[in-house]
Parts: sequence; structure tokens; C-alpha cells
Amino acid sequence: MAAISMVVAIFFSIFGLIVFLLIFLICRPWRWCSTQANNDLKKPLISDDSDSLSDSAGFHASEEAVQHQLRAPSPPPTNAGVDQGGSVVLDISDRLEDLQVGQTIKHAVGKSWPVEEKFDEKKEPSLAGVIYKDGPYQFSLLKNYSVQRSSLTLEVISGPSSGIRFSVLSTNASALPFTLGRLQPCNLLLNDSGVSGKHAMINWDAKKMKWELVDMGSLNGTVLNTQAIHLQESNIRHWSHPFELSDGDIITLGSTSKVQVQIVKHEAHNCPFGVGVASDPMAVRRGAKKHPMEDVCYCQWPLPGVPQFGLFGIFDGHSGVKAAKDASEMLPKVVADILLTPERRQKVFSYCDASEVLKDAFSQTEAALTHQYEGCTASVLLVWVDPHDDFFAQCANVGDSSSVFSINGKQITVTEEHRLTSKSEITRLAKAGTAPVDGLTRLCGFNIARMLGDKFVKEQDTRFIAEPYVSQVVHIERASKTFAVMASDGLWDVLTTKRAVELIHKFRERKDGNEDDKAPGKIADFLLSQAKNLRTKDNTSIIFLDFDISEKASSETQTHIE
Repeated sequence: MAAISMVVAIFFSIFGLIVFLLIFLICRPWRWCSTQANNDLKKPLISDDSDSLSDSAGFHASEEAVQHQLRAPSPPPTNAGVDQGGSVVLDISDRLEDLQVGQTIKHAVGKSWPVEEKFDEKKEPSLAGVIYKDGPYQFSLLKNYSVQRSSLTLEVISGPSSGIRFSVLSTNASALPFTLGRLQPCNLLLNDSGVSGKHAMINWDAKKMKWELVDMGSLNGTVLNTQAIHLQESNIRHWSHPFELSDGDIITLGSTSKVQVQIVKHEAHNCPFGVGVASDPMAVRRGAKKHPMEDVCYCQWPLPGVPQFGLFGIFDGHSGVKAAKDASEMLPKVVADILLTPERRQKVFSYCDASEVLKDAFSQTEAALTHQYEGCTASVLLVWVDPHDDFFAQCANVGDSSSVFSINGKQITVTEEHRLTSKSEITRLAKAGTAPVDGLTRLCGFNIARMLGDKFVKEQDTRFIAEPYVSQVVHIERASKTFAVMASDGLWDVLTTKRAVELIHKFRERKDGNEDDKAPGKIADFLLSQAKNLRTKDNTSIIFLDFDISEKASSETQTHIE
């Protein structure tokens, strides 16, 4: 009997234990221990109510913290300020008593990321005349206040908000930093449920001269090209370290929204005439995936060491963008180095001609390029000012990126198209004894016979050259109504130079709108929109130069001539 009682007791003990475990698993009492933490994790990192930012338990970087130079980035502990080029830092000392256990830390937008000193064009120093001595002449020039600028354009290329664009200048301090997210007041709004209310932030680092991206503790993360930039190892949502952006980068927000980065550098400003730049990679058809961006624009006034000269250019790459980028860096440097020689510079002024300078620059750039299977077209405009403060311009080009002037209503084309079907190339090849076959539009897969780079094909076929066409000098008097358009073939595939000039005149003569709507940048954007409407299928880049603005600036300069 004792044995039977023991067995029954053991049976009921085991049965009771099993029942207890089943009830424990069904009820899951541990949920109640983490409810508060889960609720906080579901809260957005930044309050979706913009009015609550200043009143939230946020953490404002002190003035000392903003000015403090940060050490190498370390895992972000307790701070909400992002120093330019530094890591994410939180400062909770001022508001520590207001915090409660388990409370979500909220970051104050705008106040937490210090921006560069605001550039106010209205308060900009007046353009005073300075004397630059060169040989027997003294030139009246505008002071170079050397404000480095960069324009950033973001375009959503996939996801529910595909096609949306956002642009900002690095000197527009009132618009920086800006945010990307699903809810107001984000600057780039993405109607994507996989994107957080305030997902990421971009700012201009004036010290590094770079655009930087920060993940703001998003739920689904941020990927820059193929690298995840959000902090994956932590269950608590922190801001990430700043990551530098480059032209052509792809930012993925969540899982479906992809944003393409376009960066155009403007290395010289307070230019005595207006400059507008616009570009777009375009697509084969509307709604389709964008082409890789292989155009590179270059704008600089003045060139280093030669304040009478400025250079503007468009380099259209093929088989990649590397050759175009390298050429856009090498060629301006070569031009500046040549003009630093007093004899060469004086020859340009004496003969009012820079053709030898441009030819030498193309030759030296071609010799320095080592790209075997990549190349680019190049259309480069050299502008200089004479002792009477009149401008002169001369263009050199290889390929099919064209440039045109309009002076007092008269059109002057300053480039030559180097497609195999053009008369100039047919004539050149015929003189060389290698005239193309009738109807031939491509040679070794190329529709042009002049370019920079592409060393392999040039070694195989001597018909490919890098010798530029150099235009006649264009004299631009201060009193004239003059503008110039430079563009890659994406524009010229759908517009003739004549039609482009006509459209600009009509756009500028509109009576509706204010003067700001007719600024150089707006005109460049207008031409770009025309190319889109006409369904261009190639990368399109445009530089618009407005010499009418120089007439206004001339009244503020002093002329010194001997």
C-alpha cells in the first residue's frame, strides 16, 4: 500500500507541474514587465508634433558643446548635438531631473546640428574694385570673397514617392540641416509606410566641405549604397554617426524607397556674371529606372592664381563616370598652370586669343588620363576680362556636348559636333584617307570620333583622336545683352541650339512672376524641364551663364587703366 501511495503521489506531482507550466506559458506574465519599454520603443525618436520639440525632454547642445572639436567617433552615448564632422553627442546635464525611467529620448531638430555661418547675400560685402598688375596693364576686378558652394539634389528613384526631387545649396543656412521622412515637417516627404516619421537628416559640413547623412534612429534603418549606417547592435534607437555623401550615391530608406544623390561643386563665387547649373540622369521612359549619372559639371571663377580668368565645362562620360571626373579635375588645373606663366598670359591679352592655351590643356589632360575603357566628351569655356572690364570667351570641345551664345539676339555656336555623321568629321576622316562608309553612324561602337580617354580603342584605330575644336573669341561688351548655354547631348538630342535660345528669350520676356523666377538657376531648371517633357533618354546637364548681371556689378567697381 505504501508503494502504491508513493506512485500516486509522484503521478499527481508531475501532473500538477505540467499543468502549472502550461498555464504559465499561456498567460506569459513576463509581458507585463516589458510593456513600458516596448511602448517607448514604438514611439518615434523625434516627436511628430513640431510644436513639442522645444518642450519635450530633449537635450540641447550647449554653446560650448557646439564649438568643441570632437574626437574620433565612438558609440553615441548621451548627447543630441552633431558637431560638423563629429559624432552624435547628447547633453542631458541640464534636464536630468525631468527624465523618468523608461522615457524615450527625443532629439531637437535644427538646434542639435550646428550649421555653418549663414551666408546672407544681402549683407555680403560690396563688390569693390581692386587693382591687379600684369605687365603694362592694371585690371579692375571684383574681389574674390571665395565662398565655396555645393548644390545637392535628391531624387526618389524607387518606392511609392518615386519622381520627387529636392535641391538645396550649401550656403542656404536657413534650409539646413534638412530631414527625410514620412511626416511633416520633413523637407523630403516619402509616402512609404516603411519609412519612419523622421527617418534621416542631411547637413553640409563646412570644415570638410562635404555633405553628411545621419540616420535618426529609424525603425527600419538606412543604407548608403550597400552599407547600413544605422546602429544595428542596439535595441535602443540612437542617431548614427555622420556618413559622407558623394555624387551618384544611393540612399535606401526602409526597404523600398531609394534616393539618388546628385552633387555639383561650385568652386568659385561672387562671379561677376550669373551662373546656373541643372542636371538629371533621365530614364529610357517615364517611371523607369534612372540611368547612371555620368555627366560632370565644372564652374570656377576665378582660376587659382589668375584672377582675370574663369573656366566652365561639361564632361559627359561613357562606360562609366571616372574618366569624366578625372578630366574635370585635371583640365582646369592644367589651364591655370599654363596661365600662371606671365608670357602665356600676356600673349592671351595681347592677341585676344587663348586657342593655344586650350589646345595645350586638352593635350596634357589626354596624356595624363590612363583610362583604357572609359572616356568622356568635353566642352570647356574659358572666360577672361580685359583692362576695359569687357569679357572675352573662347570654347574648346571634343565630342557632342555643345555650347551656344546669344549676344543682343544674335546666336553664335562656339562648339563643333564630332559625331560620325557630322560634316566636320566626315571631312576630317576623308582628308586622312579613311572616309567612313556612307550611312555609317558608329565606329567600334562609338557615335563620336573625338573624346578624352578610351586609350584602348585609340591604340587600335587611329581615327579616334582627342584634338579639340577651338572656337573664335567671343567679345562680350558690358552693355550687351548676352547669355550662354552649355549642355551635354541629352539636351541637344531633343532641342536644337536655335530652339533653346528662342525658349530662353521667351522665358525671360514673360511678364508674370518676379525677377527671382528669371535667375540663372531657374533658367537652367527650365531648360532641363523642356528636355524631360521632350522625353530625352540620356543624362542631361546644363550650365547657363548670364552676362547681363555683370552690367549691374560693373557700377560697383572702379576701373584703373594705364
